[in-house]
Amino acid sequence: MKEVFEFHVHGEPTGQPRQRHHIRKIGETFVAKSYDPGTAQPWKDCIAREVRAAGLLGLMLDCPIGLEALFIFKRPKSHFRTGKNAALLREGIVYWHISKPDMDNIVKAAKDALTDLGVWRDDSLVCRETLEKHYAIGAGPSITFFKISKL
Repeated sequence: MKEVFEFHVHGEPTGQPRQRHHIRKIGETFVAKSYDPGTAQPWKDCIAREVRAAGLLGLMLDCPIGLEALFIFKRPKSHFRTGKNAALLREGIVYWHISKPDMDNIVKAAKDALTDLGVWRDDSLVCRETLEKHYAIGAGPSITFFKISKL
């Protein structure tokens, strides 16, 4: 029987930044250091909160995994009309979120968080992904839906 784990995350999805490198000279020696800027940490903290609430902390799946994620972004003010029609969308406004952050960076941050929380042994276990990124129908909040299933 296929096991399925689902949870929602309330918070603005953020992409995982690229690792940064710094080289400095100490005396006659050059020292190189690598670091993560950490700008995705608030997003990872939102994921951690919901993983704990769903009882998935330390689940440690070690099998082929399917991941479904739906990233719903809050619409910017520029998508709406003004005045008495401020609750209505402007003509020609898109449904799909086609600006930054990039989908691959968002899901990388999410998978890193799920690995750190022990939901699975490693994100290399994810064999199938279904991902979407779009705006809320109205002015709704940013919400992400995750569905993790054992294949």
